[in-house]
Amino acid sequence: MAGGCRRVFGTALGVLFVVLVLAGGAAAWGWNHYQRVADGPAWTGEPTSVRIERGDGLRTVVARLREAGVAAGHDLEGRMLARQIAAAGRLKVGESALEPGIPPRELLRRRRDGRVIHYRVTIVEGWNIRQLRAALAAAEPLRHETGDLDDAALMAALGHPGQHPEGRFLPETYLYQRGDSDLDILRRAYAAMEQALAEAWANRAPDTPLRSPEEALILASIVEKETGQAHERPQIAGVFSRRLRRGMLLQTDPTVIYGMGSAYDGNIRKRDLTTDTPYNTYTRPGLPPTPIAMPGRAALQAAVNPAPGDALFFVSRNDGTHVFSATYAEHAAAVDCWQRRRNCPARNGAEPQQ
Repeated sequence: MAGGCRRVFGTALGVLFVVLVLAGGAAAWGWNHYQRVADGPAWTGEPTSVRIERGDGLRTVVARLREAGVAAGHDLEGRMLARQIAAAGRLKVGESALEPGIPPRELLRRRRDGRVIHYRVTIVEGWNIRQLRAALAAAEPLRHETGDLDDAALMAALGHPGQHPEGRFLPETYLYQRGDSDLDILRRAYAAMEQALAEAWANRAPDTPLRSPEEALILASIVEKETGQAHERPQIAGVFSRRLRRGMLLQTDPTVIYGMGSAYDGNIRKRDLTTDTPYNTYTRPGLPPTPIAMPGRAALQAAVNPAPGDALFFVSRNDGTHVFSATYAEHAAAVDCWQRRRNCPARNGAEPQQ
């Protein structure tokens, strides 16, 4: 009897040993298979991308990857990998690049860390609203929601009904993801301009003739259009501030051009300067009714902190810089020299080249 028990016990031990060996082998095989899936090349095709939508869970993410042709393993392996790298419940929405040889572990790690594909769109200093809208319409893969909206409807869609759109969007480079819309960009650019304008106004010179942030925005847009030279912006702003303070006409061509709209053909003539529009600062005193362009941060700062001095006039040297004059006689001489190419005093080679 004892011998039989020993035989049964020995057989059981043998079976248990075999089971343990097989289980260990299966576990080792399973672990090695999991490691091969996790660290093997998930994508071997041409570079492309896959997008994860808001609300997608891990199972959906894995399914989307498999639909895209990624060797992402089964759901169990995906869940194991997500838990191992602490990605479960933390996968970010967006578009991920699929590069040849990228393993699922790295792909999920990038989704966990929010490393998604970003695109860029730039609002250029001095653009008007037409140029801005054209640039957004051409941006890809930006989703376009404003194509059928006029300017009034656009501002209403942004939550600012009745406001003129000119000058309201801060020139900067904005990053966006696939699925974002032009309204998303405009909301961000509007908020950025509001903040930049508030900061500039809070730091304005105590003797500024400007009475509100709105007037600061308008003057900044004129400064932006009058010069592309950063060092000249405070000087240009100084001329206009002194003119406003004295009740002089601003007489700035960019406002006239803006008022001409599509009639402007690249040339400004005497009749254009005498034709009255709300934007003609040769015929109307003070600032125009709205900004005429999108001013950058430097123009905003210049408008509220103009350079001191006594200049009331300036004329272009035709190289992007200007000659500033305190009296009309000096200004007339500068115009004669730099615009009519005559009667230029020879001083240090400063006269225009013929």
